[in-house]
Amino acid sequence: MTAPLRIHVVNGPNTNLYGLDPAGPYGALTLADIGERCQLKAEGLGATLRFRQSNHEGVLIDWIQDARTEADGLVINAGSLSYSSIAIRDALSAVAKPSFQVHVSNVFRREGFRHRSPLSEVVTGCLIGLGPSGYEIAIQALIEHLGRV
Repeated sequence: MTAPLRIHVVNGPNTNLYGLDPAGPYGALTLADIGERCQLKAEGLGATLRFRQSNHEGVLIDWIQDARTEADGLVINAGSLSYSSIAIRDALSAVAKPSFQVHVSNVFRREGFRHRSPLSEVVTGCLIGLGPSGYEIAIQALIEHLGRV
């Protein structure tokens, strides 16, 4: 029997505020709601999931590095660090695990500085503007990429 895939979902700055402004670009679901949906998706596909959030870049880097030995792949929503963190980019690159980047909002309908992410250059794929369901789609895509669906 094959061991279940281990997936880590890492969330960056301000994602913990999701759901506070239902009329805003992130909708009514809280990060806890999204985490529950991701857990159900992963379990339904036979995978285990670790879902975490921090507002601190160094903590995110530590979690990405943990994935080197503790996960088969990653889903990352680095929040605003998506546009500026070379350190997170380098961590994703060094860990060399399949990874999918999630942007809940359509960044191309927002400010110009959001149109480029250094993380996008090193991840396996990007899901942009699909709302909270982007996380679940990323989990599905990661599992398919790993050849388990």
